[in-house]
Amino acid sequence: MTERIKINRVTNVLDRVDYPIGRDDAAAEFDDVTLIFADGETNLGELIANCDREEFGSADDLDTELNNVMPIEAVGEPGQSDGDA
Repeated sequence: MTERIKINRVTNVLDRVDYPIGRDDAAAEFDDVTLIFADGETNLGELIANCDREEFGSADDLDTELNNVMPIEAVGEPGQSDGDA
């Protein structure tokens, strides 16, 4: 069964595994978790698989790496303007 969590709760989920953990193992651990954004959703395991690091020493390390691969939908409010280009 897929677990659905809001993005602001991701740290609690990342604490469920033992560290250090490899990228592939972490991706497999969280492949049943869907992150809900302000304007969309994505699979947590897929996001982890897209991280550059091959191993994470802590939940904080993984959380930091996830911030680098989050889609634009993960931030802001739905329909929020980015301003004039």
